[in-house]
Amino acid sequence: MIKKINDFLAGWPMTIVGGIFLIASFVLPRIGYPAGENCAWVCVIICGIPLLYLAIWRVIYNEGISKISSALLISIAMIAAVLIGDLFAAGEVAFIMEIGALLEDMTTERAKKGLKNLIALAPETGRIIRDGKETIVPADEIRTGDILRILPGETIPADGVIVMGETSVDQSVMTGESLPVDKAQGDPVFSGTINRYGSIDIETTKAGSDSSLQKLIRMVEDAEKNQAPSQRIADKWASWLVPVALLIAVLAYVFTGNIVRAVTVMVVFCPCALVVATPTAIMAAIGQATKHGVIIKSGETLEKMGKVDTIAFDKTGTLTQGNLEVSDILSFTDMSEKELLTIAASAESRSEHPLGKAITEKAVSDGIALPEISDFRMSAGKGISASIGGNGYSLGNEKYIQDAGITLSEQAAEALEKLRNEGKASVIVADEDSIIGVIALSDTVRPEAVDVVKRLSGMNTKSVLLTGDNRKAADFLAGKVGITDIHADLLPEQKVESINLLKQSGTVCMIGDGVNDAPALKTADVGVAMGAMGSDIAVEAADIALMSDDISRLPYLKWLSNTTVKTIKTAITLSMIINFVAVTLSVLGKLTPTTGALVHNAGSCFVVLLAALLYDRKYK
Repeated sequence: MIKKINDFLAGWPMTIVGGIFLIASFVLPRIGYPAGENCAWVCVIICGIPLLYLAIWRVIYNEGISKISSALLISIAMIAAVLIGDLFAAGEVAFIMEIGALLEDMTTERAKKGLKNLIALAPETGRIIRDGKETIVPADEIRTGDILRILPGETIPADGVIVMGETSVDQSVMTGESLPVDKAQGDPVFSGTINRYGSIDIETTKAGSDSSLQKLIRMVEDAEKNQAPSQRIADKWASWLVPVALLIAVLAYVFTGNIVRAVTVMVVFCPCALVVATPTAIMAAIGQATKHGVIIKSGETLEKMGKVDTIAFDKTGTLTQGNLEVSDILSFTDMSEKELLTIAASAESRSEHPLGKAITEKAVSDGIALPEISDFRMSAGKGISASIGGNGYSLGNEKYIQDAGITLSEQAAEALEKLRNEGKASVIVADEDSIIGVIALSDTVRPEAVDVVKRLSGMNTKSVLLTGDNRKAADFLAGKVGITDIHADLLPEQKVESINLLKQSGTVCMIGDGVNDAPALKTADVGVAMGAMGSDIAVEAADIALMSDDISRLPYLKWLSNTTVKTIKTAITLSMIINFVAVTLSVLGKLTPTTGALVHNAGSCFVVLLAALLYDRKYK
């Protein structure tokens, strides 16, 4: 009941009402209505009750020095002002404190939809094989050892091993790999991943809470719970402001015998300028970042970003575009590259595989007319065959070509090894007798990636690559962008382990775009998600989202963070100077609680203006 009343009074509507009555209490006595000063009671009650509630709650539940907060100091000043009958001063300090709290709350609200979206990935049912019959059962009834059948396009409901069939599986939810992974009998599959082509039967190895997807969900939940609570800058300073203010107030009373001077000291010593200036600077910085297409979810994130000395990059969709493109066309005969591409694109025109689609798109974009094909056949996860102009062609991986009775030539073997070392996917093109060429595809590096890594290095920030892709692909990409610290073949829990290891020696920022990156984004000191092409789950798990997917914003973020912290420290310094001058005047009797509150208010407005100017600060 008490909390409900407190929450009602602490909201914007009631705080505004309190502010109106506070202004009335100052204006009315000065235009001939002395009883108007009692209007300040409304502000004292509305803004004072939440203030007292917060101060008492922190004294009871906070540990150690954190029991002493800015709320406690301002509560003491408010009560002291009430006791000597200066209601305006009491209402003023409570009102400014409440405004500061509301501004800070606005900057720290965080959506919780990401975890719900992650949970929604878990399939609700599975197709179980019992006594040779298919039965659809709820996913929570699947047990280890059960045989499950997964049709093309279905999400795999449990971890398992393929016991029948061949296919390609989209594992991006778990590993972030840009390509579907070919799977055959004996290969493992994971819950939450998508079966793209062939029908497969799997024997369940992990189901329910033990499955890979559920582990991913738990990691995000645990990372959320384990985040250290932020402490407001004003409260950090309050640990010594409170005893100093009380000491000066007591000394003022002892040496002057004037209780009004002591209360005035308490009023002007309140860190209200700091309480309001800090969230104002944060809001101004967040507003400026939004103009640059960067969404920052909390003020704490800004402060931490300035301390970051290591940035861990995901590969696919972060350092790369996340789109497959034809990178090499290698002909082993007198056939031209265009002719080879025409044959390959025509044969792949009916394929649903991403490699086949990318090859066809390349030919279409080059304006190549594709001849009609016949006798199209596809072997899921291996390759395709088709007839073009009466000639038969096979396209696929090495095993598919060899199964077709075609020998892998030394020239082709060397080319395939070279392409593998460059992290490229290869499609072998063969006629009925021999291999006639190879078409390679790769994910393209973002044009700004090299410059970003270089600029971060110039800011004493180390770049690290964390990826679920294979080692060769990771090494090739890292070499192109200038990253030397590489961690490849990582599952989500291994990315978390890598982040925790990096955190032992510094402050870590993780930037990624996929569902598999969500736990690492939560675990890092600062998580940055690619907002435009990244998954909703990654965006919700992160502290910052790059809505334009422009990673060149990372150096800007560090500059903005440093500038914000510098602005806040300047506000602290100015507010302390104003407080020092006001305390001196209070001890000398030059200020009363009311005039002290006005000086105090003017100082708060000045510092807030300084913080607000951050919104238009230019990045160089």
